[in-house]
Amino acid sequence: MRFDVLTVFPDLLKGIFGYGVIGRAAERGLIEIEIWNLRDFAEGSYRQTDDSPYGGGAGMVMKPEPIVRAIEAIPDGQAPWRIFLTPQGRPFNQKKAEELAGRAGPLVLICGRYEGVDERVREGFVDEEISAGDYVLTGGEIPAVLVIDAVSRLLPGVLGNEDSARNDSFTMGLLECPHYTRPPEFRGMRVPEVLISGDHDEIRRWRRRASLRRTLKRRPDLLDRAELSEEDRRLLDSSSEC
Repeated sequence: MRFDVLTVFPDLLKGIFGYGVIGRAAERGLIEIEIWNLRDFAEGSYRQTDDSPYGGGAGMVMKPEPIVRAIEAIPDGQAPWRIFLTPQGRPFNQKKAEELAGRAGPLVLICGRYEGVDERVREGFVDEEISAGDYVLTGGEIPAVLVIDAVSRLLPGVLGNEDSARNDSFTMGLLECPHYTRPPEFRGMRVPEVLISGDHDEIRRWRRRASLRRTLKRRPDLLDRAELSEEDRRLLDSSSEC
């Protein structure tokens, strides 16, 4: 999958994708990330990408010409899906990441700044608006990183173990269970005996019960939407009694 990121601050992003899972996926050609400097598409000696708003008011508004020129400069191929990252968009979540990972064409991520972009960009050149959450950031670069990271790890071959993505928090509607590794005891805290018992059925039940318990404690709202089996309900009842 290809990601095209449109930004006025490309240096904020150039190094961040070279590490870990995302960096290895790019090296192997599983993903491609292209960062476009919007100032390269602006006119004048100052390469101005923003201007004061019509009607007055505080702040500056990003001009339409550099953004649209950058979009039009992206190489032709499968139809790109153009996403504007803005607090006014739909909240980004695991379901949306899965939906975007299933798209055939490239994702174009438009990073807003200042008071936002000229409304004509949104009306004529944006397919979807996405928000990182109900808060305001200084720009869309950090949300762009979130989208690329969350979507990339769902693509075939990106993770070393495909079960990692299937068992993630939110993928199955619940928070993920706790995890442990060596040593078996650390500063008086021991790994649950069931995890070193070798009884795979009991381990599965323990993990599911722990996932339900953690969701009940931290995000009970998720249980209202989760598809629970009869066994889940029994485990949840036993979790409530603990």
